[in-house]
Amino acid sequence: MFVHLSKNETVLKGEIVGIFDIERSTLSQDTRNFLKQMQNDLKTVSLCDDIPKAFVLCDNIYTDRVYITQISPESLVKRANKSLSDQEQE
Repeated sequence: MFVHLSKNETVLKGEIVGIFDIERSTLSQDTRNFLKQMQNDLKTVSLCDDIPKAFVLCDNIYTDRVYITQISPESLVKRANKSLSDQEQE
């Protein structure tokens, strides 16, 4: 199943490694360094027109990628869980 991240961008639920609150997680220097390195490696996709609220780390057989979105991490988790429950009902 797919999870909608914003701006017509979707990812497969199985590719999501983690959904993180950007304000809380960037308190750590390690996280800031990781995000900066991903940006330098051109592996960051910004889906924001406003202040970002979350980032989603995805990994598949071809590449890893970070999506930065203004959708709250709670809403993204609900979407991911909903897509999982929809799949189980089929």
